[in-house]
Amino acid sequence: MTTELPEYYFRVRDNGAFVFRVDTENRQRRIEMDQIAVVNIRNGEIKPHGGRDLTKQDRQEIKTWMANRIALLSERDIDDIHRAVDYLNLTTHWAQSKAGDDQLEEITDDLLLAMHDLRSVLVRKKADRLMKR
Repeated sequence: MTTELPEYYFRVRDNGAFVFRVDTENRQRRIEMDQIAVVNIRNGEIKPHGGRDLTKQDRQEIKTWMANRIALLSERDIDDIHRAVDYLNLTTHWAQSKAGDDQLEEITDDLLLAMHDLRSVLVRKKADRLMKR
C-alpha cells in the first residue's frame, strides 16, 4: 500500500460518481473527504456540490476519470458478451448431453424466444452495417 493518497476519490454509483477531494493536511492528520461534485457519465454532466466552484484542475481530473470509466465499462460490456457466447455453448452442450425431458420442457420456449429475438436484432444490425458500406 502506498503512503500517498490520491487527491480525488470517486465513489462510483449508477451512471457516474460522487467526487471527493481528499485532504490529509490537517492538524489531526486524519483523512478528510470533501464532496465537490456529482458526475453523470451518461450525459457528461458535472454538477458542483454545495454551491462550490470547481477549479480547472478539478474539472480536468473529473473529465479524465469519466473517460477512463467509460472505457472500463465498455470493456466490461464486451467481456460480458464473450461470456454469454461461452454460456450459450455450455447450454447447448447441456441440452444435448445432460438435460432431462422435464428440464428441457421448462426452458425450451423461453430460450427459443430469447434466441429468436437476439437473432433478429443481430441480422438487422448486420444488414444495416452492410448497407452503409
